[in-house]
Amino acid sequence: MHTESLMIKDFPQDEKPRERLMQSGPESLSNHELIAILLRTGTKNESVLQLSNRLLTKFDGLRLLKDASLSEITEVKGIGQAKAIQIMAAVEIGRRMANLTFDERYSIRSPEDAANYVMNEMRFLSQEHFVCLYLNTKNQVLSKQTIFIGSLNASIVHPREVYKEAFRQSAASIICLHNHPSGDPTPSREDIDVTKRLTECGKIIGIDILDHIIIGEKKFVSLKEKGYI
Repeated sequence: MHTESLMIKDFPQDEKPRERLMQSGPESLSNHELIAILLRTGTKNESVLQLSNRLLTKFDGLRLLKDASLSEITEVKGIGQAKAIQIMAAVEIGRRMANLTFDERYSIRSPEDAANYVMNEMRFLSQEHFVCLYLNTKNQVLSKQTIFIGSLNASIVHPREVYKEAFRQSAASIICLHNHPSGDPTPSREDIDVTKRLTECGKIIGIDILDHIIIGEKKFVSLKEKGYI
């Protein structure tokens, strides 16, 4: 048998991720087993599971693989363009499924709702992003806009930019969010100063800042809950 045509079905029973998926569901499989199903075949010197494991090791698991380019993936020995394209397509499908709520009128009733809306997108960012959710009178999201990228300070986060989109959307209120790339969502002095400035402007304009939420690694802090709004 030509080694390159070796399929998952040819491996021992305990190395058949397809069969395990059918029997126990996809949630029962490890990351490298799921990737192995996408890759389908191994190489001359290793099984598809070994190839999958090596791929994930190179990209620190799914964390870096989700943003890897075609050329970066094909740098892995044994992964050609076709395999790399299959992986990128699967990653993009997962990304779009995670963001489906962006295309619907997502209702925000709590800080948790707002944090969950952006958590998967914002917790991996390597720079600070200041994002605004523009809401209607029912607290449904009309629009999500990234207003600034970079270190947050009161001189950079100008209320004009925040409220310009609010006027365009005829928004009733705004929820501000930004991430801390360190993973620690503890608010800084600048975070608090920016929040107070935007809140004061909102009271004058008549479009309230409902909250300013800081996103960390799977955790967040609401400045409203902390008493700053």
